[in-house]
Amino acid sequence: MQSVSTLRIIGGKWRSRRISFIPLKGVRPTTNVNRETLFNWLSPVIAGANCLDLFAGSGALGFEALSRGGSNLVMVDSSARIVSKLKESAQLLQAENIEFYCAKVPERLNKIIERSFDIIFLDPPFYKGLIKPTCEKLLALNFFAKGAYVYVEAEKQLDFEAIIPGSWEILRQKKAGLAKSYLFQVG
Repeated sequence: MQSVSTLRIIGGKWRSRRISFIPLKGVRPTTNVNRETLFNWLSPVIAGANCLDLFAGSGALGFEALSRGGSNLVMVDSSARIVSKLKESAQLLQAENIEFYCAKVPERLNKIIERSFDIIFLDPPFYKGLIKPTCEKLLALNFFAKGAYVYVEAEKQLDFEAIIPGSWEILRQKKAGLAKSYLFQVG
């Protein structure tokens, strides 16, 4: 029997619904406070957005985006167990317009069908050096719609300015606990 944890969706059509996730090493759901802040930042652009949730883990960011009006969602995680649990959560919520991929990011990002995304959530396990190569791969594969937004959450010690492409504009930033988060717009 595998251990599971739960989290609550905080806004939108699934507000207060609980989803379960497998608390594997590196799976660190974005806190309720940080999710509330993020989706306040995204509120003018979330409706109808095509979203990509990389390192999906608990699914907190992706399911919150759909709950708040995102039109399509692609969730990617390297763990087959996590992807299976994400599919269960989607069924429980009766979520539509969602695709799942079990792929190691950034190496296997090309496994995803080519398309452009309005919002990309990039919340990898901390201290693994995955943000810079993932951003480079996303650019190389041209996964960005015009004016796309990228949310990045990482360990607070990380020097974001040194690893994020220079054409990305910092719109918002926040430090909370062990994490630092940024909302970028792709230029």
